[in-house]
Amino acid sequence: MTKYFRPNVDAMASYVPGEQPQRGTQIIKLNSNENPYPPSPAALSVLQNIDGEWLRRYPEPFGGEFRQAASEVLGVPSDWIIVGNGSDELLSVVIRACAEPGRKVVYPMPTYVLYRTLAQMQDADIAEIPYGEDYSLPLEELIAVNGSVTFIASPNSPSGHLVAMDDLRELASQLSGVLVIDEAYVDFTEENALALVKEYENAIVIRTLSKGYSLAGLRLGFGVANPKLLHGLFKVKDSYNIDAIACAIGTAAITDQAYKNACVAKIKASRTKVAADLKQLGFRIWDSQTNFLLTQPPAGNAEYLYQKLKEQGILIRYFKQPGLEDKLRITVGTDEQNQALVEALIYLLETV
Repeated sequence: MTKYFRPNVDAMASYVPGEQPQRGTQIIKLNSNENPYPPSPAALSVLQNIDGEWLRRYPEPFGGEFRQAASEVLGVPSDWIIVGNGSDELLSVVIRACAEPGRKVVYPMPTYVLYRTLAQMQDADIAEIPYGEDYSLPLEELIAVNGSVTFIASPNSPSGHLVAMDDLRELASQLSGVLVIDEAYVDFTEENALALVKEYENAIVIRTLSKGYSLAGLRLGFGVANPKLLHGLFKVKDSYNIDAIACAIGTAAITDQAYKNACVAKIKASRTKVAADLKQLGFRIWDSQTNFLLTQPPAGNAEYLYQKLKEQGILIRYFKQPGLEDKLRITVGTDEQNQALVEALIYLLETV
């Protein structure tokens, strides 16, 4: 304990992101669900032609250029869009606007652990509802809590499953608080929840350019919701939260749907192949609608394999938490990266 921080901040644990090796390190990085392919050439062209005037002046405070581009791509009005410094900032904006001591933040577990961290920062009450063993949504329990904020990641991490649209619609219709549908991995799915924001004023869909668009280093995300809901969120966002360079690059990236779709198609094909390869080695593989796989080694020795792969320069993700101690989350890389992973696992499984 210290004299500087609020008691809830002193008591909470920090969020631990995936390990980021130094640039130039020869690592096969399959631990943070980054896209293995470069960003759109159109986005890189914008980066290479940055005007110094963009840096001298403050940026447009609402990311208007990006909002308009996203509006045209998604078919929603631009005033239904809020832009953030990564989708994580928008999750934080929702919590800052809606959560406090005595108000509940609710989500199924296991899921994105940042939800817990953000709720703890606000000293909000937290209700973590376990997923079923088959990752079926605990719908009745979530509705019964009726939180001020309910987070649903769809597709979910680390399981990779897509939450049924009927379940999301039932939540939106029954909850009196805000339903946050976190669609960080939506580019790898066959359906999305965007239509729900037009039906329900309390629903917001949050997305990122980190995954499908290969822009994790840019930090740009956006949310789509009824302007009545966005009105309160705009009050608590930072004044100039989107820098001018990110807005310009993000605009070019989201406009180039053909390039993004081509990269996504390659990743989905690689996902099928590496899943089949791992099954051949005896791994249990959960169906995935994302750019990663949740896997269970045949001997359940997940932490051992994680450490041994790291020693060989291959990073994957291990979560030491209930329900995940015997599992690994593996980002889908290029076919060459995936093959290197499989070959390393063959050797390790033979020497255990």
